[in-house]
Amino acid sequence: MIRLTVLYNLPPGQDEDAFLEWRLGEHQEANMALEGVVASEFHRVLKQERGGGGGYRFMTTVDWPDRESFERGFYDPGVQAKLEKDLERVSDPVMFVSECLVRERSETGG
Repeated sequence: MIRLTVLYNLPPGQDEDAFLEWRLGEHQEANMALEGVVASEFHRVLKQERGGGGGYRFMTTVDWPDRESFERGFYDPGVQAKLEKDLERVSDPVMFVSECLVRERSETGG
C-alpha cells in the first residue's frame, strides 16, 4: 500500500467552518474519485507529542494499493493542477509518500 499523508494549517483569517464544509464534502469526494484510491481519511490533529517544528492542525491520508496506481492517479496532470489550486486553501503543507511494509490490527478493532 502507498499512502500520501498531508499535514497542514489554515491561513490566518480562513473561515474554519467553510473550510470544513468544503473539505468534508467536495474535496473528500474528489479524493475518493482519484484513480486507484482505496481509502481517504481526514483528521484534526489534537496535539503533537514530540519533536518537529510547529504544530499542524489537520492531516489527510490517501491510500493506493500499489506504487503504479499511486503514480497514475496522483501524478495525472489534471490532478496536479487541481492540487495546486486546492493548496491555496491551506498553509504550511507538508506531504509524505510512504510504502506500508507491515500492517497488523488488534483483535479489539484498533
